[in-house]
Amino acid sequence: MPKSSQPIGIFDSGVGGLTVLKEISRLLPSEDLIYLGDTARVPYGTRSPKTVIRYSQRNAEFLMRLGIKLLVVACNTSSAVSLEVLRAQNAVPVVGVIEPGARKAVELTTKGLIGVIGTEATIRSGAYQKAIKRWAKNPVRVVSRPCPLFVPLVEEGWLEDPITKEVARRYLTPLKGKGIDVLVLGCTHYPLLEGTIREVMGPEVKLVNSASETALEVKGILESLGIRKSFGEGRRRFFVTDGPEKFKHLGKLFLGELPGEVDEIDL
Repeated sequence: MPKSSQPIGIFDSGVGGLTVLKEISRLLPSEDLIYLGDTARVPYGTRSPKTVIRYSQRNAEFLMRLGIKLLVVACNTSSAVSLEVLRAQNAVPVVGVIEPGARKAVELTTKGLIGVIGTEATIRSGAYQKAIKRWAKNPVRVVSRPCPLFVPLVEEGWLEDPITKEVARRYLTPLKGKGIDVLVLGCTHYPLLEGTIREVMGPEVKLVNSASETALEVKGILESLGIRKSFGEGRRRFFVTDGPEKFKHLGKLFLGELPGEVDEIDL
């Protein structure tokens, strides 16, 4: 099989990474995609870094056996702690979701004051803060806030519910009061709440969707290596480690359509 015809592998601890898959599908419609959701061990955010690295290695090993040409780590927690290990152990490009979002935030800010929202584990890791400061050529201040209720609200499908809007106001109003001009959506669930978040933050605050920025990075890497597939309609395969029926139900919410057949595997 020509290198360009090999699939792209994507893994996440659950369903949130489907926002990344959706953006890659939109940007690169000819690419074949394989998605693995480690739903038996979700969430990763409560695990130790050592455990997250071990889970991430197992996920990568499974996808590598399927002959992928590039690996996307669509989990913020895994991107924060396991990316360098995965890059050292695998002979394909490995892309995380933190660096692309951080780079875009630095590009967009004019005030040097950037907000980041994410799960408690992602915010506690400081990964976005460190990445933003690595990319910044000028002094920049990062204000972060965990928004733990956003994930269950998204998975309930309460995207426009008054409760969700009130929770968003409570989480985000203090950030808006800090005078930020860019807000990074540092969790793969959060793009589904983009309308509500934009309503609270107002038009003067630019939102960075890490999923779409990750897709752009994938496109750039494939083109630079000459391995982008540019013909035919891409196929998608889905694997989970538990609960394929629940994954299908949530998959429709994230993708706007049923994900098709979902195979359960044991890692």
